[in-house]
Amino acid sequence: MASLLSRGFQIRPVFLYPLPLFTKRVPRVFYCKSKSTEAPTITQEKPLPSQNRSSSQKPNTSLNVLQDYEAIIGIETHVQLSTLSKAFCSCPNNYGAQPNTNICPVCMGLPGALPVLNSKVIEFAVKLGLALNSELSFNSKFDRKQYFYPDLPKGYQISQFDIPIAKGGYIDVDLPVELGGGNRRFGITRVHMEEDAGKLLHSDNGTDSQVDLNRAGVPLLEIVSEPDMRTGIEAAEYGAELQRLVRYLGVSNGNMQEGSLRCDVNVSVRPIDQPKFGTKVEIKNLNSFSAINRAIDYEISRQVELHRQGQADQIVQETRLWEEGSQKTVTMRKKEGLADYRYFPEPDLLEVILTEDFVDNIRKSLPELPEMRRRRYEKLGLNMQDVLLLANDRTVAEFFDATIAKGADPKLATNWLMSDIAAYMKDKKVSINEVKLTPTELAELIASIQNGTISGKIGKEILFGLIAKGGTVEGIIKEKNLVQILDPVEIEKMVDKVLSANPTQVEQYRGGKTKLQAFFAGQIMKESKGKANPGLLNKILLEKLNA
Repeated sequence: MASLLSRGFQIRPVFLYPLPLFTKRVPRVFYCKSKSTEAPTITQEKPLPSQNRSSSQKPNTSLNVLQDYEAIIGIETHVQLSTLSKAFCSCPNNYGAQPNTNICPVCMGLPGALPVLNSKVIEFAVKLGLALNSELSFNSKFDRKQYFYPDLPKGYQISQFDIPIAKGGYIDVDLPVELGGGNRRFGITRVHMEEDAGKLLHSDNGTDSQVDLNRAGVPLLEIVSEPDMRTGIEAAEYGAELQRLVRYLGVSNGNMQEGSLRCDVNVSVRPIDQPKFGTKVEIKNLNSFSAINRAIDYEISRQVELHRQGQADQIVQETRLWEEGSQKTVTMRKKEGLADYRYFPEPDLLEVILTEDFVDNIRKSLPELPEMRRRRYEKLGLNMQDVLLLANDRTVAEFFDATIAKGADPKLATNWLMSDIAAYMKDKKVSINEVKLTPTELAELIASIQNGTISGKIGKEILFGLIAKGGTVEGIIKEKNLVQILDPVEIEKMVDKVLSANPTQVEQYRGGKTKLQAFFAGQIMKESKGKANPGLLNKILLEKLNA
């Protein structure tokens, strides 16, 4: 049987078929449009207007309803990979192109067009499998998952069924302090490779739908969790940690707004003393981690309410849609079972065989992952809130690491990054890589304040100049004559001047209004143009006031 060795992994045919005849792909625009008197079934993307799909009043979403019940939550996460081309053809993989401009006979599912696997998909799958502590399948294959929908041109999806690329594993999550804190470990069931479907664009009146096939064939990794989560908060933080992980690895941008990371949540409820799981319900249309939290809380309340009313049999295995406007889940469709998909091995693709060298090379190339970085930052003496903020973004964390490598105090570097620098980036909508400030100059700025060369107030002025225009701390200090005044005689003259100009306030201070000290200090600092050493200033001021 013929075989092919490519970049450390081997692919070989499961079945032998004649080689396809390929023709040059010509760019074209292709539109599909359907029109009907009834609104089409909703599976994904922009939902049609609500058609009385909800019959019950919104239940109480407070988790106090779980007093006698336990929620069981699992998540299926689809991650679009940041490859240059699609999974099984050479069409560009880019978001936001004009509809049906990134398509070819392969991703359109035309007769005679056969898929060729993109090797980057395997590389990214192995990366994620290793990062999730999963067991890799050194011998795996693709399967056909068959179902009909207008955005699925072939009538089936190329996926993996019984032999995924990775199985088992876990991910560790640190919950934010304001949400109770603590560390959770959530199990991973499997990671498998598959292709994305196209995209349906529905009209506002619900009578017309257009099909955009640009997304058809875009590579996905589906991560299926174990049903280890018990609250909406845990589920949302699990999703956020997965997003953080794929961004650290560079396998996806993880943008939920673009559909690069999509979470489908499975929720069931059971009485606390019942070992058997309840009937699970899948929830779709969750476009933010906040929506995941709120949708789960609502669904838990809905199911518990049915249990308490003796109507648990009305909880059926189905797919429900989260409606952001009404803050409730509504029935979308009956959930398909595995038999409905009629899986069988994909005859047009080769079996995938990984080699030890290929996997080892990828393992060595893995960056420091979010969990490892958080533990390292804890050892630096940072509190958990600072740790979570710093490690959330890889580029910010790398800027921080470079700053403390220049000798800056970790806590002071954190304070500058998480306050003034973060505020500037948020206001200007820029990333840390887009500001002019360098780690070297931030470390120099911190050192200049610590050794008394400049005051903290002057430091802030210098910081904003460095962020916006660049330059060096030393150069700005010399250019603007910002060196801190440390001469006691010079500061004493300023104190005398301010006290002489404000005799009424001096009498009020000596009469018991000691809070006026701050007023005097501010006036003296203004007189010195912010250059007086604060410690020395206050020492001399108090001596004069209490004389």
